[in-house]
Amino acid sequence: MMHGATISVGVLAVALISGCGKQTVDDRWYTQAEVERGAVVFDDNCASCHGGNAQGAFNWKKTLKDGSYPPPPLNGTGHAWHHSFDTLMGTISQGGAPMGGKMPAFADELSRDDQKAAIAYFQSKWDKRIYEAWGF
Repeated sequence: MMHGATISVGVLAVALISGCGKQTVDDRWYTQAEVERGAVVFDDNCASCHGGNAQGAFNWKKTLKDGSYPPPPLNGTGHAWHHSFDTLMGTISQGGAPMGGKMPAFADELSRDDQKAAIAYFQSKWDKRIYEAWGF
């Protein structure tokens, strides 16, 4: 009886040492904690333009009168999955002007970890097919 308890404690110790406490979500790069943090970051900083469910603006593909584009969906139904992780981080940090949008830069507003968490949040909305096609 004592032998089984010893094995269980040993298995638990190995699991903790190997980092099982930080398992990724569905074999993706982020953890559930990052998704949860990202939900708050997104709601506070992104949802007013990109929508509460990251659905983007209506007619997001059509340029506005000034030639800029409305906020695209980030939930996997738009083109965000065409961009590498570094490009997504750069757009959050530097703003959307280089890509034809009006998104403000968040480099001074959000930490790098908060920026990563925002990406984790909206990528958590991507179905498996879209996430695997992303592959960055």
